[in-house]
Amino acid sequence: MDKILVIEDDRAVQRALKRLFESEGYSVESSFDGPTALEAFRTSPPAVVVLDLRLPGMAGKDLCREIKQSSPDMPVVVLSAAADVADKVLLLELGADDYVTKPFSPRELLARVNVAIRHNRRTSVPEMFCFDDVVVDFTRMEVTAAGRSVACTPQEFKILRFFAANAERVVSREELLNEVWGYQAYPTTRTVDNHIMRLRQKVEKNPASPVHFRTVHGVGYRFVK
Repeated sequence: MDKILVIEDDRAVQRALKRLFESEGYSVESSFDGPTALEAFRTSPPAVVVLDLRLPGMAGKDLCREIKQSSPDMPVVVLSAAADVADKVLLLELGADDYVTKPFSPRELLARVNVAIRHNRRTSVPEMFCFDDVVVDFTRMEVTAAGRSVACTPQEFKILRFFAANAERVVSREELLNEVWGYQAYPTTRTVDNHIMRLRQKVEKNPASPVHFRTVHGVGYRFVK
């Protein structure tokens, strides 16, 4: 039975989410504040985290960052009020897998949680992944290229993991947005291009003539190991 960690300070919403997820066969652990939630996460990692953005004791953005730094593959679905939509891009950059605004449809939230869990299982790859002189340690969230340390963001690690699981396959920008960012209404596919450009600059020997992160004109990208 998969467990969902619900981090929500509104007790009525928390009870409603518990009923919703348990009715679908999930077990549910609930936390009311950031520090308690982080301890619960570390003690018994769930299959997915449902995170309210406004929490006592610790900001939701900081909690999302902590979770993703310790467990990059952990699916995180953020809940927040419509007034916080401006934080959407930042949260996705921190590694959140989806973003649902309040008031939300319970069935839509359930569907997004199910997708996040399935996606995490489908894109599983070895914790240590190598290509050329690049070594990616997904457990430690460390990258080295030719022996030198390379700083990567949580979102860049998610892109690397997706490409590792889909090596040699041509993937469109739209697929990358949906599968890596997990949010179909992300502003523009230019976001993908910018991230790929930064990855090339970090790990390709000649970013202007990439060997591994190749552009497929008119379609998207192909990762060649």
